[in-house]
Amino acid sequence: MADFIDADLPGARFDNTDLSGAQFRAVDLSGADFRSVDLTGAVLRGVDLTNVDIYGELQNVTVNGVAIVPLVEAELNRRYPERAQMRPSDPAGFRQAWATLVRLWDQTVDRARSLPPARLHEQVDGEWSFIETLRHLVFATDCWVRRAIEGDPAPWHPLGLPWSEMRGVTGVPCDRAARPGLDEVLALRRDRMAGVGQVIAAQTPASLDAGTTPVQAPGWPPARAFPVRQCLLTVLNEEWEHRLYAERDLQRLGDR
Repeated sequence: MADFIDADLPGARFDNTDLSGAQFRAVDLSGADFRSVDLTGAVLRGVDLTNVDIYGELQNVTVNGVAIVPLVEAELNRRYPERAQMRPSDPAGFRQAWATLVRLWDQTVDRARSLPPARLHEQVDGEWSFIETLRHLVFATDCWVRRAIEGDPAPWHPLGLPWSEMRGVTGVPCDRAARPGLDEVLALRRDRMAGVGQVIAAQTPASLDAGTTPVQAPGWPPARAFPVRQCLLTVLNEEWEHRLYAERDLQRLGDR
């Protein structure tokens, strides 16, 4: 345990740091930047949240006694009518969701092609560039479809990009300095998306609820069984959320 009392730590960096159970009293966090932070069970009292921007998964969140998650969910579904499709319950729903994602991503790629190629390697506010986003979705597909569902112990393509906080998982390539062109990455994406489409097309109600066979080899996800439904929902969520991030950043890149 470390105590910081009457300490000045402006600009301090906490990377891969365990602060679970930490107590913050009369602490100045103005201008702080939180990314990939687990705030499960956090309690905030007497806080001043002004000009705060939050992107993340919200569950059982109350603000001044009001449960805000239903309000946020309803507004997001209003803004993005296709969003409700991303929580399918049966094979037909999964097929519809995937067809929607393919269509929306085609539109996003067309938008990206309108920018100079160098812009597609630019990051906005420290987030992934467009090319990096596509590389990460290749990684997600390799993990949750090719490895978890199909049982390939080492499915990862060298251009796949793990999440930023992933450190040294044996056998998983992680070349963060690679700068492939858009067409090269799109060819890889088309191959992976076709594979996802084939897996989804083959699903039945029984197969969705079945468990995967644990892959006994180093890598990600861990060597345990997952419901096929959970694996495919993870892929849908990755595809949906990262496309929204990409659209947001393409807009800002186009405005520069």
